[in-house]
Amino acid sequence: MKRILALLLLHIVITLLLSGCWNRRELNDLAIAVAAGVDWVDGRYRLSVQVAIPGQLTARRSGGPQAPAALYTAEGDTIFEAARRMTQVSPRKIYFSHLRMFLMDEAMAREGIAKVLDLLSRDHEFRTDFYLVVTKGATAEETLKIMTPMETIPANKLYESLQNSEKAWSPSMAVTLDELISDITSSGKDPVLTGLVITGNRDIGKTKKNVENINTPSQLKYSGLAVFKMDKLIGWLNEKDSRGYRLISGKVKSSVDFVPCRRNDGKVIVETLRTDAKLNGRIIQYRPVMDIKINMEGNIGSVECSGLDLSQPATLRDLEVEMEEKITKNLESVIDKVQTEHKVDIFGFGEAVRRSHPKAWKGMKEEWNDRYFPNLETHVEVKYKIRRIGTTNDSFLNDLKE
Repeated sequence: MKRILALLLLHIVITLLLSGCWNRRELNDLAIAVAAGVDWVDGRYRLSVQVAIPGQLTARRSGGPQAPAALYTAEGDTIFEAARRMTQVSPRKIYFSHLRMFLMDEAMAREGIAKVLDLLSRDHEFRTDFYLVVTKGATAEETLKIMTPMETIPANKLYESLQNSEKAWSPSMAVTLDELISDITSSGKDPVLTGLVITGNRDIGKTKKNVENINTPSQLKYSGLAVFKMDKLIGWLNEKDSRGYRLISGKVKSSVDFVPCRRNDGKVIVETLRTDAKLNGRIIQYRPVMDIKINMEGNIGSVECSGLDLSQPATLRDLEVEMEEKITKNLESVIDKVQTEHKVDIFGFGEAVRRSHPKAWKGMKEEWNDRYFPNLETHVEVKYKIRRIGTTNDSFLNDLKE
């Protein structure tokens, strides 16, 4: 009898422990946040949250008078306070677990983003697979108001566009929360984030007129890279420099470039398909030296030159050499610009020195950005290999007669 009572009591206790729905939240009680942004306004945080409206996303309801997403905004001395104040305008509790994009304006980025990142990494509702970007020339609130074609919810457009741009066009890069915090806390590498701008007519962009015609009056476009010193924005890289940075970081998946023709004003377009970068730090006479080796492979995409015989190995080798010289010059240019203007190691050269000479790095890391990186001697070596020339050796342009 005692054994039966003991088993019954144990069964009751286990049943109580398995009641996993005690803190359940019904979907009808939640507002699903798909994008959020923080602006620094007069010493306070302005939090803007883009919330999807599920009823407007179905085929039956699409095209109605209501927008597919709503934007809620609140201010506070802390982001947490601003988020709670948002309950004054939102009819439902905002749920952040499905967040796709997080935006910060330039003022917020220059003030310092560490406190923002601490909240995002500490709160259990935030996952770490969303992307972070810096808005340029506009606030995060203004940017989240722009309506977008094809993707009904603007946050989805930003998310998919950044992924596609990173894969097919090298200047942009998708950075997650964990990656950003890792770069900020690293003593041998400073972070960068992709910039986001509003093009065209912003007033029309906030209305449905922006998506009613083929020509979209206002668009959201990724442009350049924001350079940080620890957690504070200090400057920008343009598109050309951003491509060079991505090559050195070894994260370019695909891109397009060209070399000019020798006989006319045309170009030979080359599609880069694979890249690999190796950074090797050396110590010569107590001074660090960085060797940068870039291996690239690509295909001929288009030929505008007359008299160019791609069936000849010597012709392909000439094109490879021209690509190597052009890319080497670009990489040397962006390294010099970052060393002289920004003076922060966004390339991870310090990390390379730490890996190869850990003892020497201990004496350098405290003065790396101030003393060693601006005067660092670098050697760039680029190897380019053209794998395929397409379905024809000669261009039909050679057969055209004036």
